[in-house]
Amino acid sequence: MKKTALTWIIISVTFLMSSAQVKLGDKVPNFNAVNQDGEDWVLKKNLKESDYLVVYFYPAAFTGGCTAQACSYRDQKTELARVGASVVGISGDKPETLKLFAEEHNLNFTLLADEEAEIATIFGVPHGEGSTIQREIKGKTVDLVKGATIQRWTFILDDKGTLIYKDAEVNAAEDGNKVVEFLSTL
Repeated sequence: MKKTALTWIIISVTFLMSSAQVKLGDKVPNFNAVNQDGEDWVLKKNLKESDYLVVYFYPAAFTGGCTAQACSYRDQKTELARVGASVVGISGDKPETLKLFAEEHNLNFTLLADEEAEIATIFGVPHGEGSTIQREIKGKTVDLVKGATIQRWTFILDDKGTLIYKDAEVNAAEDGNKVVEFLSTL
């Protein structure tokens, strides 16, 4: 009986440690996802493109707050480059929806599909079930399906993959400004 209890404790602790979210100062484990163009995107490879990587999670493409946040990052491209940052937005939307979203709003950064909320789980971002919304895009009514609904949180990683910033109370329209302000102090 004692051996069985000890085995379950070891299994439980191992599971909890392997599923624990990253914290400030931790290295973010490598992950990959599909981007808006249907291409594989790998964290380790993309960390080398700039001094900092802004990773922001948002609930759904083509919704008010999420559009404001994406456009904020689009409009901050020059300032973000000045502070050495690139941006990736992550949602539970399908890659096809992300492509439409990027085209509709002329987004100039990468969007990643996290339909199973696996990346959100790494970062500890709360998430729930997906849904379908209808939007009119280019004169047609389209059903946009998302596999998960992920809350709006923002993170910054340095070029070694260390988590240096976390914001769990994001103001969608001001997110880009807040990130630039933080990075300007480094």
